Amino acid sequence: MSVLVFADASEGKFKKTAFEVVSYGKKVAEQLGTNMVALTINGGDATELYAYGAEKVVEVTEGGLTSFNAKGYAAIIQQAAEAHGANLIIIDSSVDGLTVAPLVAVSLDAGYASNVVALPSSTSPFIVKRKAFSNKGFNNTIISTDKKVVGIAKNSYGAHENKVSGSTESFSASLPELGVESKSINKATGKVTIADADVVVSGGRGLKGPENWGMVEELADILGAATACSKPVSDLGWRPHSEHVGQTGKPVASNLYIAIGISGAIQHLAGVNASKVKVVINTDPEAPFFKAADYGIVGDAFEVIPQLIEKLKVFKAQNA
Repeated sequence: MSVLVFADASEGKFKKTAFEVVSYGKKVAEQLGTNMVALTINGGDATELYAYGAEKVVEVTEGGLTSFNAKGYAAIIQQAAEAHGANLIIIDSSVDGLTVAPLVAVSLDAGYASNVVALPSSTSPFIVKRKAFSNKGFNNTIISTDKKVVGIAKNSYGAHENKVSGSTESFSASLPELGVESKSINKATGKVTIADADVVVSGGRGLKGPENWGMVEELADILGAATACSKPVSDLGWRPHSEHVGQTGKPVASNLYIAIGISGAIQHLAGVNASKVKVVINTDPEAPFFKAADYGIVGDAFEVIPQLIEKLKVFKAQNA
């Protein structure tokens, strides 16, 4: 029996979650007294995975699968798991991961736990701690099936360097009828994506209009952050829907989340609650977000943000 981890990649580069999943998989394999195999699909330089403990990397390069397809990815992961005798499959809990993992679990007749935040507290029975109630609580889940699929919540375990001398081999999988064909994919370039960002700067209706987003983008640029927005902002067309974060948008699990002019509706808070440090800037001291925030500033964003930008510029200049 081995542990198979899926190291996700995009455009030939590993995502940050890939290193976290490999780090987690390595430690679980040690707990189980077995080996770990890292699977990549159209991935990056396999030696990057060696740095996080992947002694064996299996590369799949499918000419007919040039972009993400849940059905295709699930079939490849299933076949790789069966070929390497893996009873434990570890995937991230990103939007893509949450789509693929259940398909893998069904195909392998495996139990599945998503949004896992820690190493198993027990391997017999197999017990993992996971987020519950829209990140408001935790539960301990027992996976009693012989084969198991575990989805790791972003930024929950972390990427830990553990350099090993690894090897890489190719793996050929049979793709099913995918059912969906991607004609073209348009992606924003030159920006930090919400999925990969350690810092996210988000704006709400308190910014009064799209013409005022320049200071949000400037602050994000200084912090090397991604920009985001609340649902009403994207609904109004002030910002693209790709920036909408929250329970009904993209989930955020950044190290720092800055909310500007966002009152903190329950759906928004549920989607960003996994962020480690939350900062809110709002004129309303009774805004719900203040109860969930680690730090809060009661003030006008049009006064606070320019001052914050200037202070950060000075700080960066002094520490350059």
